[in-house]
Amino acid sequence: MKEKLHPEWFPQANVVCACGNSWTTGATVAEIRTDICSACHPFYTGEQRIVDTEGQIDRFIRKLQVRDSKRSEAEQRAASKTPLTFPIEQLELNSRYIKTLADNGIKTAGDFLSRVEGDGEGALTEIPGINAKLIADVKRQLRDKGYKVAASEGETAE
Repeated sequence: MKEKLHPEWFPQANVVCACGNSWTTGATVAEIRTDICSACHPFYTGEQRIVDTEGQIDRFIRKLQVRDSKRSEAEQRAASKTPLTFPIEQLELNSRYIKTLADNGIKTAGDFLSRVEGDGEGALTEIPGINAKLIADVKRQLRDKGYKVAASEGETAE
């Protein structure tokens, strides 16, 4: 067996609790200080306090109700939005892209979506200045604003 590998063992280590109770036990340190023991722990002394679980449950239920009401308000806002009247200028696009879309008769988000759904994305990419990345960016921005838009080809829906 290797020398000086194991810690020193104190067979008569003194344990002292904050309440003043003390006893001896075997340990690797000579004295152990603890904050609570069986002489002062509320479970062992019978002085265990009842936790206000009803108040905790009520607070939790109120949090759930607030969350649900915010979620339903967000869903109502998203449902009330109609992409047919949403101007394309309000999207965070380069002014060159906005001008190109407007020159080709796409002035609202509804125009954009109807062109994508009707003619397909390939027809839009044939317009000079419009590429698949722009189409994916517009769709992503519309989804971020709360509109339900199908993902572009090769793009994963968020």
